[in-house]
Formats: sequence, C-alpha cells, structure tokens
Amino acid sequence: MQKYLTCALNWVDERFPLTANWKAHLSEYYAPKNFNFWYFFGSLAMLVLAIQIITGIFLTMNYKPDAELAFASVEYIMRDVNWGWLIRYMHSTGASMFFVVVYLHMFRGLLYGSYRGPRELIWLFGVGIFLCLMGEAFFGYLLPWGQMSYWGAQVIINLFTSIPFIGPDVSLWLRGDYMVSDATLNRFFAFHVIALPLVLVGLVVAHIIALHEVGSNNPDGIEIKKNKDPVTHIPLDGIPFHPYYTVKDIVGVVVFLMVFSAIVFFAPEMGGYFLEANNFIPADPLKTPPHIAPVWYFTPYYSILRAVPPLFNSQFPGVVAMGASVMAFAALPWLDKSPVKSIRYRGPKYKSWLAAFVVSFLILGYLGTEPSNVWGQFGAGVPLVGGADRATVVARVLTVVYFLFFALMPWYTKSDKTKPVPERVTG
Repeated sequence: MQKYLTCALNWVDERFPLTANWKAHLSEYYAPKNFNFWYFFGSLAMLVLAIQIITGIFLTMNYKPDAELAFASVEYIMRDVNWGWLIRYMHSTGASMFFVVVYLHMFRGLLYGSYRGPRELIWLFGVGIFLCLMGEAFFGYLLPWGQMSYWGAQVIINLFTSIPFIGPDVSLWLRGDYMVSDATLNRFFAFHVIALPLVLVGLVVAHIIALHEVGSNNPDGIEIKKNKDPVTHIPLDGIPFHPYYTVKDIVGVVVFLMVFSAIVFFAPEMGGYFLEANNFIPADPLKTPPHIAPVWYFTPYYSILRAVPPLFNSQFPGVVAMGASVMAFAALPWLDKSPVKSIRYRGPKYKSWLAAFVVSFLILGYLGTEPSNVWGQFGAGVPLVGGADRATVVARVLTVVYFLFFALMPWYTKSDKTKPVPERVTG
C-alpha cells in the first residue's frame, strides 16, 4: 500500500508542486517558538471564512434574490429545509464572529508591531481583507429583505449622495434604481455571492504567501531569520509550523467552536446584536423603523459619522471621517517611528495611546448602537455643551482621540522611552 501511495504522490509531484508547497508552507516553514494566545486568531479567521463559504453555498440553494420572494425564501429555509435553521444561524453567527476574530487579529498587530517592516505588504493585504469583509457584510445585510436590512441599506446608500459631483450617480449605480428595490437586491446578491468572495479569497492567499515569504512576527518583535544555525540554516528560535502549531491551533479551534456552537444553539440573535428583531419583519418601503442602525461591527464608524457635524446641510464631512477612520490603518507601517516593535519593550506613551484608542473604539461602538433620541437623552438634566447633547460631545471627543492615535503616532513613538530588545526570543 505504501508503495502505491508513494507512486501516486510522485506522479502528482511531477505535475503539481504538492510536496514542495507542503514543505514551504507547513512542515519546513519555521515559525517563532514563542507564539502565544494572540496568534490563534489568524487561523480562526481562516476557519470562519470556510464556515461562511460552505454555509453560504447551502443557503443559495434555496434563497430567491427577488424582492417578492426573498423574505419568504429565508423563512422557508428556517422552517421547511432540513437543518436549514442551523445553516442560516451558522452563517449569521459566522458573520459576527468573523469580525470578532479579525478585530482581535488586528489588535495583536497593534500590540506586537506586526505591521512594521518587512511586513508592510502583509499588513496592506490585511487592510484590503478588512475592507473587503466590510463590503461583503454590507451587501449580505440586505439579502434577508427584512425591515432593518431594507432601511439600513437605504440609509447607507444615501450617504454616498453627499459626495460632491459623483455622489448621486454612485448611489444610483449601487441601487440600480431610484430607491432600494428588486434591482438593488439582485446586484447586492451578485456582489455578496460572487464578486467579493473571489476578491476576498485572493487577498487571503496573497496575505499568506507574503507572510510565509518574510516570516511571522512574534511577541518579542525579533526577526528569527537573523539567528540561524550555520550548518542547517534553520532559525535557532524557530520550530516547524507543522506539527507544532497545527496541533496548538486545534486547541484554539475547539474552544472557538464551543463558543460558536453555544451562540448558534442558545442565543443566535445575541440580544439583537447579531440578528435584529426588525429583521424578522418583511421589508416595508412605506414604514420606517423607529431606530435604524448598522450591525454592531460597523457601529464605531457609524458613531464617527454621526459625531461629525454636517457642512452646508451635507453629511459629506462625516462620510469622509468614516472612510478615513478605516483607511487610517493602512498608514500604520509608516506612522510608527519606534525603534522597537513589541509592546513588551515600548514605553508608557504608546501603551497609553493604544489604551485610549481601544477605549474610544469600544465606547464609540456602544454609542453607535443607540438611537438618536437616546443620544439626546444621554445625560438628561445636564446642560448642553455648545448646543450639542452630552452623548454627541462624548462621541466627538472620542472621535478626536481615535484620529489622534494615528496623527500623533510619529511623535509619541519616536519620543517614547523603550527597553532594550534581547538578541533571542524570550519564550
């Protein structure tokens, strides 16, 4: 049997570099030996991507991208398709969990300087993945054709009309009509199911190839390729990714799937954060929900949009701020002037600004889930500040903190007191 398997493998290797790729990306790819908890989330993002693709394929087998049939087809999946409810809840939960692991993956990059050279291109591919993921979530949000899907898409698309000169044409192109309609649903379905998944998978492949070309970062921020065995040329502080980290990642996968399964089976709506109550009501163009807000993973940027005051009755400054708040991540490799990468050896200035950034991001996320009338009631009985309610003032202050984290980074990273970095990883 072994002989036949060897012959088959040799036959494949002559026509496709299967063994060479296995060695290059797994068995002979040497990763730092001091990976910790924060390094689980890259592989978990790959797992959630696989879950989303597989469940998405099964959902499209019964979904109807038609304004008259879309909502009913989702109900059909939930009630009449064998295990359809499970597939739908796995997909909806997967959408939120994708952002959970991606946000934690990005936070690890901020902790350990994973965006620093020579990994700038890896980081840019990662930002591209993040943008693509946001687009994928936005286009998929309309497909259930519930009240929140319909009106959320209407509000977001209308934001594009504030762009000077091209805004109305962009909005019309996105909708395919003068209002969110069957044409909008069809093109959003095409983007969600075909266009963006192809781009997303391509970016993920490029991200991994670039990572394996320069090597993984580590909690010490030390380049392990600088210390190699003179005979074998293997990094002294590196271990093969397989089997050591593939086995370790299985632990993370098991824990993640336990949490994922608990949400799917016991709390798929997560109190309205994963699936809103209004989305269980068919879309009605004549009845606007009392509170229209995006899903939780968009709410920090939505808060920034609402915090920026309009100019000449145009929301364009808020749209620019919202876009800049996402695109600012792409500039990190060139903004950080610190001589060290890892937070282990950084000084108090970077640690303080990173903490302020995280706090502002979380509070902005919370404020984005609250309706506008709650913003007006926030801090009731407290005098208004400059004509704005207290919640708006808080959101504006936190928006400034958010952007100052990036704008002042060249200064506070260059002037920060750092600790000496060891020659070898510390474990």
